[in-house]
Amino acid sequence: MSALPASLEPVGPVYLADRFAPLHAELIGLLERLAPENWQRPTACALWSVQDIVAHLLDSALRRLSFQRDGVLPPPGPPLQSHRDLVAYLDRLNAEWVAAARRLSPEVLIDLHRFTGPRVAELFRSLDPHGPAPFAVAWAGESSSENWFDIGREYTEQWLHQQQIRDAVAAPGLTEREWMHPVLELFVRALPFSYRRVPAQAGAAVRFQITGEAGGEWTLLRFEGEWRLYSGGTAAAAASVRLSQDTAWRLFSKGLPAGVARQRISITGDQVLGAAVLGALAVMA
Repeated sequence: MSALPASLEPVGPVYLADRFAPLHAELIGLLERLAPENWQRPTACALWSVQDIVAHLLDSALRRLSFQRDGVLPPPGPPLQSHRDLVAYLDRLNAEWVAAARRLSPEVLIDLHRFTGPRVAELFRSLDPHGPAPFAVAWAGESSSENWFDIGREYTEQWLHQQQIRDAVAAPGLTEREWMHPVLELFVRALPFSYRRVPAQAGAAVRFQITGEAGGEWTLLRFEGEWRLYSGGTAAAAASVRLSQDTAWRLFSKGLPAGVARQRISITGDQVLGAAVLGALAVMA
């Protein structure tokens, strides 16, 4: 491959350990303001109400503290021989917890979140960001990850589920750059893995422009038989994809049907290369 264009830089770590305390404060404030009838509103998560998402967030926090902080081994599960096996296993664990948590009142859920939130934030602040993470970021194609990426993945999960609650109850979203840009910066890390089976000539580039206050620009480059992600754009791209920040977070989190997503995305140049973004996922699914 020829020299990297001056407009591009390799993507680097995103450090978010200090963002959990303020994100948690936003969640508690939101939950405290919910009217009783809002807890049972449906959400974008199939079959889950607002209360179910709140319970799922609590489960994630308790697992973090138990497994990562306290060193308790997860209970033995079935053999996990594929990505599909892992997704099915996690789906079962999530469903079991949510079903049991329907016995809890909103007040109890809020109290438990008040307990876990600061402790999870403290755990993340205590970790070496470049130490080995206990959980690999599988949607980015990694079999092992550094802590900064695992912590960042957890931030995207917490932001995403809070956003789904806000959508369900018509509350203002956390879409300002300070909240949402880190989510998009991490979501695009799914692109090289999502494009892994998309063929292209060495040196081919796909440019992604996410518009809006929280947006940015990234480029996939093909060389040495793989796609690599860079910050910035290049005029020499074989395909350019343009989408709004609202479309981007919904697309990467499986929140848009493919047909709807395609209507909301502008692709210039090679349509096949550009349209492959429709299969990008930054969640376990």
